[in-house]
Amino acid sequence: MKIEAAFLAACAEELSAPKPGNVHVHAAGHGMSVADFARSAAVSAPLLCAPGAPLGRRIRDAAAATRDAVGQNTNLGILLLCGPLAMAAECRVADLRQAVVRVIAASDLADAEDVFAAIRIARPGGLGTAARHDVNAPAAVRLGEAMAEAASRDSVARQWSHGFADVFGGGMDAYAEGRARWPSLGGNHPAWAAVMAYLHFLAGFPDSHVQRKHGAAVAAGLQSESRRFAGEFSACTDPRTLLPGLLAWDAVLKADGINPGTSADLTVATAFAWHLQNGAPAEWLALPR
Repeated sequence: MKIEAAFLAACAEELSAPKPGNVHVHAAGHGMSVADFARSAAVSAPLLCAPGAPLGRRIRDAAAATRDAVGQNTNLGILLLCGPLAMAAECRVADLRQAVVRVIAASDLADAEDVFAAIRIARPGGLGTAARHDVNAPAAVRLGEAMAEAASRDSVARQWSHGFADVFGGGMDAYAEGRARWPSLGGNHPAWAAVMAYLHFLAGFPDSHVQRKHGAAVAAGLQSESRRFAGEFSACTDPRTLLPGLLAWDAVLKADGINPGTSADLTVATAFAWHLQNGAPAEWLALPR
């Protein structure tokens, strides 16, 4: 199993998926293009998946390479989620989720310093400051404790403190369902599986990025609309019939500056975890150009 190849495959699937409000092959948005994300994946992959590298260093180096390559934050959430997955995959144990839990439990103060540095490098929108464990101050606790502090307000941090429950639970179920359906498309169609996972996350809880930038009411409205599309996907026999509706909603969200970036990050992590457990190289997509 090639860990780096699995990561690149997950990034390619997410970019190929028509995710309303987020960048994909059908439409750019928010000052970012598919090329920006493809370049970010290419430069960050070897650093994030560097064999034997410490967890924090993987994330910091990948964030710095991304900033140098594209000049903006395209993938901080992806790096924070996929770093523990990549390191866990090196453990070569049957239970990937348990390996992730062990990786996070073993992270230390140096990892926290490096991850805080990665967040400062990326400068994510709407980050603000925190009363405790602020990333602009030196790390005073281990990384797992710092993430637990932010878990109630950030879905990425919640994965760290809850054993990646959303990724390995409902996200993985939705993604696996998408890969098993629609035989007329050749079966195991990964872009539509990514849409299934993305809609699951959007419908399941408010998107952290949207809530930070636009407030709870906008995030709740997005969640409600997502449930309608998720229901349509569950009932449809060919997801291509839903593409016009997805792209129309996509245009509205982008016109309003609404980018459900956390849900997209969770989608990449879910696809990455699936590939690490089940993927076959012949099925993997190339990054869009």
